[in-house]
Amino acid sequence: MKREDLRNIAIIAHVDHGKTTLIDGMLKQSGLFRSNERIQERIMDNIDLERERGITIMAKNTAIEYMGVKINIVDTPGHADFGGEVERILTMVDGVLLLVDASEGPLPQTRFVLKKALELSLPPVVVINKIDRADARIQEVLNEVYDLFIDLDASEEQLDFPIVYTNAKLGAAKRHLEEDALDLRPLFELILHAVPPPEGNGHGPMKLLVTNIDYNDYVGRLAIGRIFSGSLGMGDWVSMIKSAGNSIKTKVTALYGFQGLERVEIKEARAGDIVALAGIEGVSIGDTLTDLEGERPLPRIAVDEPTISMVFSVNTSPFSGQDGKYVTSRHLRGRLEKELLYNVSIKVDFDQTDSFKVMGRGELQLAILIEMIRREGHELSVSMPESITKNMKGVLHEPMEHLVIDIPEDFIGVVTQQVGIRKGRMQKMNNNGHGRVRLEFRIPSRGLIGFRSQFLTDTRGTGLFNHIFDGYEPWHGPMTKRSTGALVADRAGKSTTYALFHLQPRGTLFVKENTSVYEGMIVGENSKENDLAVNVTKEKKLTNMRAAGSDDALQLIPPRILSLEQAIEFIKEDELVEVTPASVRIRKKILEANKRLRNREPG
Repeated sequence: MKREDLRNIAIIAHVDHGKTTLIDGMLKQSGLFRSNERIQERIMDNIDLERERGITIMAKNTAIEYMGVKINIVDTPGHADFGGEVERILTMVDGVLLLVDASEGPLPQTRFVLKKALELSLPPVVVINKIDRADARIQEVLNEVYDLFIDLDASEEQLDFPIVYTNAKLGAAKRHLEEDALDLRPLFELILHAVPPPEGNGHGPMKLLVTNIDYNDYVGRLAIGRIFSGSLGMGDWVSMIKSAGNSIKTKVTALYGFQGLERVEIKEARAGDIVALAGIEGVSIGDTLTDLEGERPLPRIAVDEPTISMVFSVNTSPFSGQDGKYVTSRHLRGRLEKELLYNVSIKVDFDQTDSFKVMGRGELQLAILIEMIRREGHELSVSMPESITKNMKGVLHEPMEHLVIDIPEDFIGVVTQQVGIRKGRMQKMNNNGHGRVRLEFRIPSRGLIGFRSQFLTDTRGTGLFNHIFDGYEPWHGPMTKRSTGALVADRAGKSTTYALFHLQPRGTLFVKENTSVYEGMIVGENSKENDLAVNVTKEKKLTNMRAAGSDDALQLIPPRILSLEQAIEFIKEDELVEVTPASVRIRKKILEANKRLRNREPG
């Protein structure tokens, strides 16, 4: 049975290609808001971190009505580190809008999301966005999209994809380039025409796959998913089938549909509907809800393996407990267990009592998790990211990344040299004639740890780079780490202008004057390879002798204040990042200088 009154679509793309902006236009033109209503930009990005960084972190769904047809739309993250969000969301929909920037063309995440959509046989609608850009190369980008489809072994039907050209910021779309674009009506028409209506047996046994979890202060935990067959009503008793195969009987206490940005309480839902239901205690992503008689679960959501790990541990620094509300391992364990309920692409090893190995898709994903945890009032220490290796047929393998770099021609030499040091191999080089070059490399995942800040320094902030997981290869041997040492405080106290002024020639400072420090805290980067114990609390000795000019004001160079991501990229194996709600500090794992010397390996 087909539901002609319904369409379920996901918008997928690389980061910053305009997914959330396009949804803004669709919501506004669907008549959801009053003409005089004030609406913020990127309506769907409702987490503080999403608005600050301009990226989508969590997949979210909304719904609009057009010509009497309800269109459920799911907005997905565009960054490779949040690929797990895309993988689970694609099981809810019947078609995808593949958004591609008219200038940048298909990038690594475009390839990843399209590959997942084609594997699930979802019909794609290609949307060439940002057609108003001065450097737009629409026809070339379209050819690149065709090449990408062929490269991913798309079927004949999938290659015959419809195309629409949009300017999401203005809310305009057109099917042919020579036409005038006035509104998004051509896009709406294309969705109704090209995306198949959901199919399902409306009278069969009820089956729903849980693909998202949310929380409501009034009704508690909400399970969000799509009904694949049968119907569901408020007050119905259902059977929840867990990953182990055991089933738990539970009652649906509230049932919600989606309308615009709101959840609307409904009495009943049928096959094809995307709904949220309350009353399902202990539900997790991937569980199947069925009738009490139904015992055959739907296939669980398969997500790619994590590639990077970090150790999260209790904050043991002398400043522990000064900023945060939650400082014990029990709090940290509870927060990570909660994260596992929502986030399918993260894994946690709870074997230790006060430190937990957290595995994810990349540095950014783990940095966002740490940032969310610290904003909730937690204190913790995190170690240097490490790649997760595998043993295949007795040979040690490590994860590889497909790295795409876009830089001005002047920086080809320095960037190629840096990637080469990190065991990267160039696969492709493309000069589009606009003064910028696109380079493609295959590089071990660990080679990208700490690469971002070095890359931005080398390209003076003008370079762009994106990467995505690209299989495993035998271990590539030892790799050069940070070539500089650290300036380590040798005693507790407050930093003074006098001490910092005389330390400036030694390297780059990370602290300002009058900053509280403790023994073992890293206060700067040494310009030489070795670590240097320094006294940043030293004050000028007062005497009654004066010389002309000796009391001139000391001028300090502004320190380099590290963000959380920069701190994670900076640290070595024997260092930790101390994260509290108010500050980010770097420290040695062993704080006392004499114990560090004793623990140093001979030679």
